[in-house]
Amino acid sequence: MNGDGADDGGQAVASSSIPPPLDWKFSQVFGERMVGEEVQEVDIIAAIEFDKSGDHLATGDRGGRVVLFERTDAKNHGSRKDLEGQDYPFSRHAEFRYKTEFQSHEPEFDYLKSLEIEEKINKVRWCQTANGALFLLSTNDKTIKYWKVQEKKVKQVSEMNLDASMVVGNGCTDTSTTSNVRPSFPNGCSRSTFNYLNTDLSFPPGGFPSLRLPVVVTSQEKSLVARCRRVYAHAHDYHINSISNNSDGETFISADDLRINLWNLEISSQSFNIVDVKPTNMEDLTEVITSAEFHPIQCNMLVYSSSKGSIRLIDLRQSALCDNHSKLFENHEAPASRSFFTEIIASISDVKFAKDGRHILSRDYMTLKLWDINMDSAPVATFQVHEYLRPKLCDLYENDSIFDKFECCLSGDGFRVATGSYSNLFRVFGCVPGSDEATILEASKNPMRKQVQSPTRTSRSLGSFTLGARRGAENPNVDANGNTFDSTIKLLHLAWHPTENLIACAAANSLYMYYA
Repeated sequence: MNGDGADDGGQAVASSSIPPPLDWKFSQVFGERMVGEEVQEVDIIAAIEFDKSGDHLATGDRGGRVVLFERTDAKNHGSRKDLEGQDYPFSRHAEFRYKTEFQSHEPEFDYLKSLEIEEKINKVRWCQTANGALFLLSTNDKTIKYWKVQEKKVKQVSEMNLDASMVVGNGCTDTSTTSNVRPSFPNGCSRSTFNYLNTDLSFPPGGFPSLRLPVVVTSQEKSLVARCRRVYAHAHDYHINSISNNSDGETFISADDLRINLWNLEISSQSFNIVDVKPTNMEDLTEVITSAEFHPIQCNMLVYSSSKGSIRLIDLRQSALCDNHSKLFENHEAPASRSFFTEIIASISDVKFAKDGRHILSRDYMTLKLWDINMDSAPVATFQVHEYLRPKLCDLYENDSIFDKFECCLSGDGFRVATGSYSNLFRVFGCVPGSDEATILEASKNPMRKQVQSPTRTSRSLGSFTLGARRGAENPNVDANGNTFDSTIKLLHLAWHPTENLIACAAANSLYMYYA
């Protein structure tokens, strides 16, 4: 993705600047089920997110659990000497291990609205770390929670440190009536001079040296403790579909079908409604908000997508309630090609900013689109993902698969984009003008079904280009990878490592990682 390439009307840059296609390899899998093992509904992964450093990965599942993974290989591998004695850097792909998990949300029931609120985690977002502690936001349909995960040293009682010769029963010294000997304390005080039944609780100067207390020591063992710092609730009438942190590190947004609210991380009792698309008469409702995200650099800007396939860029400096957008990104379909399914498949399920904030990636049911923030007339690139499913739209509508919400992501360098598909497939496209990279991978440990390089490419139009994956139009029951198409097996959630070519993707309850 090159800014110059977007400004010159989509003309290809020099071939030397086009990165070669990546060779993707299987890296790791967590939670892979055995053959014939049935997947529990609560174990299905519903959200994935890397933190900004790429050292931690969080997943949320339908059971309300958040699972954290941490990187185990050292990012800085030093350097080696070549034959001439010069240093050159070397590294290997990132590897992760299970860190901890905690129950973020529980099933609830809204008695006022007679509504069941399921515990499923819709989104997980990392916040800034401080003092070695990890902070993150997680949300279900109604409630957002702010978590702090921190390592704490385990404290335990090593010994009671009691003088057994002077303690009987409840811990009082022995005062036998058959003996005239009065047991005394080491400081010279006797039982007669200090009566435990006396209401005078004053201590003599210097205290009692014989007072024995349990000895608590801190061991070298550490435990991870997750603590809910704040709960942001009762601010959404509809299901929350997005949360996004601001670059200022102090605020975040939450979006439902009709409203977007702005929160301060330190204040859970109030939020500010910044976008409201609810009409006066609900019968006039024509579109809903599907996804929202803050600009990665400018704290006053954010985008949100709609079910009509439009993306709106808003500026918080313009007004308190952002009824009017700064820019509108839409790609109108030719009237002759419209059908009953046109509006359904145009709905945008996910929108992401590139790391530089210059480009926006959106995912609808059929395609991925890359937009230049400075050019709202048309996308600079369109990637065909589900074109081979067009003859099956009627069947997909009947079994509700056409409403599946696939996520998308961009590489840290902005050269590639990725999204999921059916049959546990995900696709990686090169988005530098002139690149024909279009790789299909399957979330599986089977190396024989790892990837297929697409050889086809459609024509380029002025200002944009379209990549076409290998179609299965000859056999509508075959997906783009040549496998039998199964709409019940889908890869909806994936995330790209912020600095390296590593993709984490969720297939049911399993977390797969691929590197290049």
